[in-house]
Amino acid sequence: MSALSNSRVAWFNGQIMPENQVVIPFRDRSWKYGDGAFDMTRTFEGRVFRLQEHIDRFYRSLRYLQIDPGLSPKEMIAASEDVLARNEHLRAEAGDWWLGQRVSRGVDAIGDEGWDHVGPNVVIEVLPLPFAKRAKYFRDGADVMTTAMRRTSPTMLSPRAKTHNYLNMIMAEKPIKAMNPDAWAILCDENGNLAEGLGSNIFVVRDGGIVTPREHFVLPGVSRQMTIDMARKLGIPAAEGDIDMFDAANAEEMFLTSTSLCILPVRNFNGQPVADGRTPGPITKRLTDAYAAEVKCDFVKQYLDRLAA
Repeated sequence: MSALSNSRVAWFNGQIMPENQVVIPFRDRSWKYGDGAFDMTRTFEGRVFRLQEHIDRFYRSLRYLQIDPGLSPKEMIAASEDVLARNEHLRAEAGDWWLGQRVSRGVDAIGDEGWDHVGPNVVIEVLPLPFAKRAKYFRDGADVMTTAMRRTSPTMLSPRAKTHNYLNMIMAEKPIKAMNPDAWAILCDENGNLAEGLGSNIFVVRDGGIVTPREHFVLPGVSRQMTIDMARKLGIPAAEGDIDMFDAANAEEMFLTSTSLCILPVRNFNGQPVADGRTPGPITKRLTDAYAAEVKCDFVKQYLDRLAA
């Protein structure tokens, strides 16, 4: 495809095509069983965020699942950059993109269907970041609630792999969303300590430092690690550790991180105001400013500019 398209295009098994023409066979194992992996990063005013780190994490997930995508990490990066470039003319309206890579194990073929391709299906896509939908959280802070369902135990399936099977987190947050559609659900690990949410890591401020759940029990977010690194550069103590309900209830500040959110202050935890509901707290604000400087984009303003009138 050489001409500019009026719709987004994706990379599918080596070909660039309109994303609505990407068709996965119904016997694909990812569709049948969630047997696949993915990763996602975002752009900041068109600049892709830490693509190498995301691809490295993606390939760790693929190795864990024993799936060979048929592309080297370098080739995956090149294809991802190509997809971004081909969609750049559409970015102004979107603001910025999520950029995702998805790989399934492939098709469970009987042998008489006539499919040309039964190996791993590979998709690279972009889609608009939900600035308008999430803008109010950056104005008001997030309400976080813990779920009754626990995060999948590392003894069963490692949460460090970013797989297509999200049912544990999807079903865990259903009761939370039924009570408060705007709440952010956080699952606890098998020991009753905070773990993570669907696509987000959690931090608490305690004794002037930040603490986040141990990597053994969560997907280690790229923004999570960046936040830890920034804190240490700023002289803010940073550690991984167990965060039980007592520690969470007594947090001086609390915030979520993800590549799309960056850093999102939390105002309430299980219905109780965090630090009297003032957001962001001073340490969260220092880290937010450092994050914005690092990515050369005022991401808070990006969200707030999309507030509904």
